[in-house]
Amino acid sequence: MTAEPPVRVLIVDDDALVRAALSMILGGMPDVRVVGEATDGAEVPAAVAAYAPDVVLMDIRMPRVDGLAATEALRAAPDPPEVLVLTTFDADEQVLRALRAGASGFLLKDTPPAEIVAAVRRVAAGEATLSPAVTRKLIAHVTAPAPARSPDTRRERALRLLDDLTEREREVAVALGQGRSNAEISAELFMSVATVKAYVSRLLTKLDLNNRVQVALLVQDAGLV
Repeated sequence: MTAEPPVRVLIVDDDALVRAALSMILGGMPDVRVVGEATDGAEVPAAVAAYAPDVVLMDIRMPRVDGLAATEALRAAPDPPEVLVLTTFDADEQVLRALRAGASGFLLKDTPPAEIVAAVRRVAAGEATLSPAVTRKLIAHVTAPAPARSPDTRRERALRLLDDLTEREREVAVALGQGRSNAEISAELFMSVATVKAYVSRLLTKLDLNNRVQVALLVQDAGLV
């Protein structure tokens, strides 16, 4: 049987020590290859074109073009790589915006090495999930009193989109909003993991979203979890 090609990773961070540490952590894995580095969001388009990464580890705070703007631009392009946001603070507003823009998840910079490697593998496999603890923090931010902009607009849009789902699709969407993995959804809803994956794919198509994290945020916007 032919071995799977290694996951190609691009590291984007303005701190040389962080880049070196991540390269050392990921470079020691036989199924992960660090193909390139960038020091600012402005360098991301050219680096992605040159290195064709599967996953981009993206620092959110950089001096010229930050990770948020870089993520938005990257995910709007055709056939983009997955993005894992690197941050010092969990569940802050910038992280939420990056997730809404299509990032598959985020890592704190003090995350243990084994968890960083596992997160890269999950994202590359389309299995990015937010842990229940992180999901609760995100829910707290999403449901916190909004600025005067339009507190109900996001909720109304989310409810309108979710109204078009079948009952079963809605159950899977709510489970994603609770931070459940495919295996957990399988056990809770009495369906195979393959069926769960099929439902997740259908949700992404039907809701015109990039990944399961965006489904989770939509469910949270609607107030269903």
